[in-house]
Amino acid sequence: MKKRLGTWMVCSALLVFSAAAAAQPQHPPLDHGRAQGQNHHDQNHRHGMYERGHSEGWYKKGGHVPAEYRGGSHVVTDWRARHLRQPPRGYHYVRSDNGDYLLVAITTGIIASILARH
Repeated sequence: MKKRLGTWMVCSALLVFSAAAAAQPQHPPLDHGRAQGQNHHDQNHRHGMYERGHSEGWYKKGGHVPAEYRGGSHVVTDWRARHLRQPPRGYHYVRSDNGDYLLVAITTGIIASILARH
């Protein structure tokens, strides 16, 4: 009796977990955009700074932020209001799409540090 009950419990658990796994959303392959004739740069730009930086390997201390993220709306000019320290001369903060603040050299785009989102 106990053996039969145990078998039923294991089967039920497998059924529940397999149904949950099947319900997980499927992500398109990384080359999906290129298959439709889209430019690799355009595809990565749509994913956002954080995801693109990790996939390209530059989202880390010492990495080089691409020019399109070093100006405009990404640059933080109100660092006091965001409770950040004044950036050293020649540096500014760049806000990532995930909420991190990157301390970036203005002329080179090299990341001096990454402050995790507040």
